[in-house]
Amino acid sequence: MQKQETFYEAVRRNGISRRDFLRFCLLTTAYLGLESSMFAKVVRALESKPRPPVFWLNFAACTCCTESLIRSSHPLISDVVLGIISLDYMETIQVAAGHQAEEIVWEGMKRNFGNYILAVEGSVPTKDGGVYCTVGGMTAIEYLKKAAQGAKAIISVGSCSSFGCVTTAHPNPTGCKPIYKIITDKPVVNIPGCPPIAEVIVGTIVHLITFDSLPELDSLKRPKVFYGQRIHDKCYRRAFFDAGMFVEKFDDEGARKGWCLYKVGCRGPVTYNACSIVKWNEGVSFPIQSGHPCLGCSEPDYWDNRPLYQHVADVPLPGFATADEIGKGFAIGVAVATGAHLVASIVKKATQKAKVEEKKQKEE
Repeated sequence: MQKQETFYEAVRRNGISRRDFLRFCLLTTAYLGLESSMFAKVVRALESKPRPPVFWLNFAACTCCTESLIRSSHPLISDVVLGIISLDYMETIQVAAGHQAEEIVWEGMKRNFGNYILAVEGSVPTKDGGVYCTVGGMTAIEYLKKAAQGAKAIISVGSCSSFGCVTTAHPNPTGCKPIYKIITDKPVVNIPGCPPIAEVIVGTIVHLITFDSLPELDSLKRPKVFYGQRIHDKCYRRAFFDAGMFVEKFDDEGARKGWCLYKVGCRGPVTYNACSIVKWNEGVSFPIQSGHPCLGCSEPDYWDNRPLYQHVADVPLPGFATADEIGKGFAIGVAVATGAHLVASIVKKATQKAKVEEKKQKEE
């Protein structure tokens, strides 16, 4: 039997230097929140373990998750998917089509039964027998159940496959459901986001390769290392929130000065994701930094959770009431503070003048 190629061997075959390989390992170790001592273990695992076969299925979705991943500007992220992790089936980018493509996927799953990773993009229509999405002559629900039988783990890529997203928005006419509600007998990890961050997808796969297990998950089956903190907690605009300085309209002075976007719909205070830390395009930016509020796309039912540009809940400010109340009183507060400062200045000057007069009298 021919020896299966390792991750590192595939890296070198693709012309990637060892320096870039080690840089990728170091970044992935950091993204996964591992101690620096684990860096060597990540390197050894990717040097010695066979590439995991990955079958990427597309159902009810817009394909933004695929676009996010394959258009990553990181020198290795896109290569990981396109040539390093043995991506055996991905209908968006593969050359094969029709019967030829279907032969590839089912033969590959049979050959690697019990050892492959199943990545699923998009939710699954279930109403009327699932006729609203068919692949290779089967409904998506039939296709998913058959493909999941030999999967080592299932990665739900994006909010549609994780929680339903816009495909399950009210009234959900096709009866779409996220993957974890259909497959209950296999390990499922959710990587929500519309789209999710490329490094989060790859980091999860690398963890599975290195430790032969999924990373620790939260109650919504998301990797805690990437979804363990609110965007609000690491947002560079947090100081403006704490000070009660909010953008009221997208074209006001607060927007131009980079104040907090909470009152124009930012859901950072109730959204768990790594956007404000990992960011996008090699750490260049993320929605809030570009001037747009967080829509909370990594949370369940965000599409139906009030109008997108209306904040979800009144989050109390430190030592104050709510953002709305502080926003209403902000102008008054500024005026009062200005007046108080003026009065204090007058009193200070009068006191200093009185001391000078008193000193003159004593000298006389």
